[in-house]
Amino acid sequence: MLDALSLLAVGMPDLSVVQYTVVDNIFSMTVATMAATALFLFLSRSSVNEALRPALVVSGLVCTIAAYHYFMIRHSWNDAYMLAEGGQSYVGTGAAFNDFYRYADWILTVPLLMVELIAVLRLEASKARSLLTRLVIAAALMIALGYPGEVISSPEGWLTRVIWGSLSSIPFFYILFVLWTELTLSLDTQPVAARKLIEIARLVLLITWAVYPIAYAMGGTMTALEAKAGGAVDASGIIGLNVGYAIADMTAKAGFGLLIYAIARAKSSSVEYSTTGQSAQSPNVAMA
Repeated sequence: MLDALSLLAVGMPDLSVVQYTVVDNIFSMTVATMAATALFLFLSRSSVNEALRPALVVSGLVCTIAAYHYFMIRHSWNDAYMLAEGGQSYVGTGAAFNDFYRYADWILTVPLLMVELIAVLRLEASKARSLLTRLVIAAALMIALGYPGEVISSPEGWLTRVIWGSLSSIPFFYILFVLWTELTLSLDTQPVAARKLIEIARLVLLITWAVYPIAYAMGGTMTALEAKAGGAVDASGIIGLNVGYAIADMTAKAGFGLLIYAIARAKSSSVEYSTTGQSAQSPNVAMA
């Protein structure tokens, strides 16, 4: 088992004031975005059909968990750096930048993202259980396989990182395939008012999730790994990784949560959606 904290503590690369500030600001923005979205989703429950409220609760919980973890990530980032003498750059303090918080967040929130989507779709009970089980298992595998590569912090580990990243991409693409397929198949069972939003949800998932492997790759270049090891090289890859992950998380959690809310509102106001919270075309539905 890899010692995550010791690996993360190996050499923090020197950063320009701009590089440090960009990451610090994006972390701050992510905390605020997640917290504000969570509050909105919790307060908006009464505006949707009672059967769809659990989807908003789960979505709000996702954003709450993410807000906490990004608060901790930013705190760790601030502890790991100090302004160098002369004020022209930031240098490591010797403390670890513990971005394990990010993986701790994902192991909790990614399965919950699956739950909120299934909850708002209101699929048949047996189909919902099967789909949710497959997606949660795949999400756990994706995160567990990606983390060993993420903590590699030397150029000598480049190939190992590529291997772990490749293994993690298998459940990653499986999840995208299943979600795209199931969202497409569910369109005919959804109220007309919600179908366009569900089509948008497919694209949001595809585009947003595509950012994660790009950010992972940016943090795994030879230059980025050398920077992680404390080498005097450009740390742009590390900046790109942190900024990319933050933007992807804001979109995949806060942005997707607002989309879940929009779908719930559209279904709630639809003539085709009964007061019991089930579509006329789908008589047996499940709360995911």
